[in-house]
Amino acid sequence: MSALQLRPSSNSKYDCVSLGEIMLRLDPGEGRTRTARSFAAWEGGGEYNVSRGLRRCFGLRTAVVTAFADNEIGRLLEDFILQGGVDTDYINWVAYDGIGRSTRNGLNFTERGFGIRGAKGVPDRGNTAASQMKPGDVDWKALFEQDGSRWLHTGGIFAALSETAAELVIEAAKAAKEAGTIVSYDLNYRPSLWKGIGGIEKAQEVNREIAQYVDVMIGNEEDFTASLGYEIEGVDETLSNLETDSFKSMINRAVADYPNFKVVATTLRGVKTATINDWGAICWADGAFHEATHRPDLEILDRVGGGDSFASGLIYGLLTTGDAAQAVEYGAAHGALAMTTPGDTSMATLDEVEKQRSGGSARVDR
Repeated sequence: MSALQLRPSSNSKYDCVSLGEIMLRLDPGEGRTRTARSFAAWEGGGEYNVSRGLRRCFGLRTAVVTAFADNEIGRLLEDFILQGGVDTDYINWVAYDGIGRSTRNGLNFTERGFGIRGAKGVPDRGNTAASQMKPGDVDWKALFEQDGSRWLHTGGIFAALSETAAELVIEAAKAAKEAGTIVSYDLNYRPSLWKGIGGIEKAQEVNREIAQYVDVMIGNEEDFTASLGYEIEGVDETLSNLETDSFKSMINRAVADYPNFKVVATTLRGVKTATINDWGAICWADGAFHEATHRPDLEILDRVGGGDSFASGLIYGLLTTGDAAQAVEYGAAHGALAMTTPGDTSMATLDEVEKQRSGGSARVDR
């Protein structure tokens, strides 16, 4: 029996909509940002990546709620989104003043890392159109009641962009709940986003308020400690320590404090080098924990977006099977595959995810 009461797909235009900022990612490939002469361009955003994965890998109907400055960069991002098959009807277009004094589009210079050199991101996202979104900017009644969506996904990256962005997350979650739409939230704690607006204390204030409206909470041990204030002892970045009873105890405390949580899930990542990680995942639902297949020494090309692809696989599993044990396997397999290709978004197929979920090998397919 599913832990979630899902709206029927027959009266919903979308299976999932995401609320968040989408930036232009500039990737120097195997090199460094500081010495690059050329960049590959991708689109990416913690919340958007989830809906794109649900559309391109899993074939579900998705849309994004965001805002762009109406210039060539904004239209390039729109084109990327359209290539991904994600609906753009709920993008707010903001007049561009010619230099970005009043509003602009965000950039993210991101190195993949290799071996002992970790991945490195340098976001350039101040004063963006998405960060200036506020309550009243989106017609939630049209989205959730007239068009209809079975699921809303958003997260702590967008909520950290501004006070009004956090207020918009709360407005969206309340509207979704009134319409019978499931709300998922990825805590996605980023110290760099919070340090200029109140730090960890502000992060906890904002995320504790938002948590009251969440059905499916996603986050790793740092997310739960930094964003919600839970303490866990004896944790480092090894997978074995993340599997301890103390970590599960933290989740048990969270679901006791927030009885609205129906599912809680996290990836379990042991970082050996930038290109070799232990990889796993765990999911709590209906009072029981379910652990995904452990993948030791997973080889990684580009780790950025792996957690978002886990979230999209998890959501797909919950939407289609209602079984948390199966859902966490979908999430872990999809996240692993997404990190074998460049860019923030998944290039995996459902057949590849099913193969990994059932223990398939990396032998050549011919």
